[in-house]
Amino acid sequence: MMSKFDVVVIGSGPAGYVAAIRAAQLGLSVACIEKSTNKLGKTGLGGTCLNVGCIPSKALLDSSHKFAEARDDFKFHGIAAKGVSMDVAKMIDRKDKIVGQLTGGIGQLFKVNGVKEIKGFGKVLAGKKVEVTADDGSVSTLDAENIIIAAGSAPIDIPPAPIDQDVIVDSTGALEFLKVPKRLGVIGAGVIGLELGSVWARLGAEVVVLEALDVFLPAVDQQVAKEAQRIFTKKQKLDIRLGARVTASEVKGGKVTVTYQDADGEKQEVFDKLVVAVGRRPQSENLLAADSGVRLVERGFIYVNDHCETEVPGVFAVGDIVRGPMLAHKGSEEGVMVAERIAGKKAAMNYDCIPSVIYTHPEIAAVGQTEEQLKADGIEYKVGVFPFVASGRALAANDSDGFVKMIAHAETDRILGCHIIGPSAADLVQQVVIAMEFGSSAEDIGLTVFGHPTLSEAVHEAALAVEGHAIHIPNKKKR
Repeated sequence: MMSKFDVVVIGSGPAGYVAAIRAAQLGLSVACIEKSTNKLGKTGLGGTCLNVGCIPSKALLDSSHKFAEARDDFKFHGIAAKGVSMDVAKMIDRKDKIVGQLTGGIGQLFKVNGVKEIKGFGKVLAGKKVEVTADDGSVSTLDAENIIIAAGSAPIDIPPAPIDQDVIVDSTGALEFLKVPKRLGVIGAGVIGLELGSVWARLGAEVVVLEALDVFLPAVDQQVAKEAQRIFTKKQKLDIRLGARVTASEVKGGKVTVTYQDADGEKQEVFDKLVVAVGRRPQSENLLAADSGVRLVERGFIYVNDHCETEVPGVFAVGDIVRGPMLAHKGSEEGVMVAERIAGKKAAMNYDCIPSVIYTHPEIAAVGQTEEQLKADGIEYKVGVFPFVASGRALAANDSDGFVKMIAHAETDRILGCHIIGPSAADLVQQVVIAMEFGSSAEDIGLTVFGHPTLSEAVHEAALAVEGHAIHIPNKKKR
């Protein structure tokens, strides 16, 4: 086996496999090391995102949403659908087939682009060498002109609720239930907890979400967060309990008793299944030899600069294992940037324009700064809001919860942020990402012609509303 490469990538998740492919496209010899094995017994190309994260969760979210829509909402369209039921095993099987198709696709892309796929655990040694430990325990060493560390992240464990992947599960286990639990507990009201809770709530589970923080979705613009909390609790019947800190759990007779503390004292709940979704941590254990020169910082992240360079020349780190949001698209673009810099290009990345999405229904999506952040920074701003209930396209689709919120600088009118809760929010926000990337003003979007009737018109109207010029809602009087 060839043992010297221009680029050795550790990890084949969205950051790693994209970096490997782009480096190969640029004419470099590339090896990509992946330690995990998927459900089919093959190398788990695609990392967490494709195998047990973004893609399988979206498959279940879409299946469960279609079921809930058929059961609850078809009648509003005049469609009679009696006795609608969900075959959970078939839903899980469909999810697995999608995962298999996409991970197999990465394997094909590696072959087409000449990326060498290596199964094993990669460890960075001194002198830009990578030690690979195969599944059978055999060890080999690769020489690299450049190393890209893309080892990703893993779910955080908490002592009060030890994972057994049977009754108490992490996000991976919550994608594998073969029947709908009667009562489902979720620890953590973040992105993962809300998405997974939504899936099983739609299928009929009574879902209780226990969140230690007193504020719902603290990183989200709070006008959006309050609307989301109202929809999830009032309309979708998610039981979200804030200020609820889990202190213990006991599994007995196939059920779990959870003890938690809130403002009223100690309480207990019994669940059929418990999902622990309190965040993720970088997978940096045993990744670096003591003399590698690569430095770990707080909570196990690898230190890098704005260009994802570590303190060792020729060694880079990208994705969940470095600072910034743990988002697949952020990691992928870092991978591209690094591959291009290795090839001599002057690539850079704009961290101010990274969109974030929560794939509940309605979706929650954002780019830029929140109103709370701007207030804290003392930046003067103006806001335009347009509700989907005033959108003809949203009403026609019977999907009119939520709104678009546009924030612009008070003096320059430059767009500082956009926050959306509503139908297709993930796709709508991308229009604003492009606008912000080009330094657009709210007026620029207001002067753009949008097709009618479309959901995108809500973005247009929110931009107009910044100056009190929205057409299809009454405007607030400007002071």
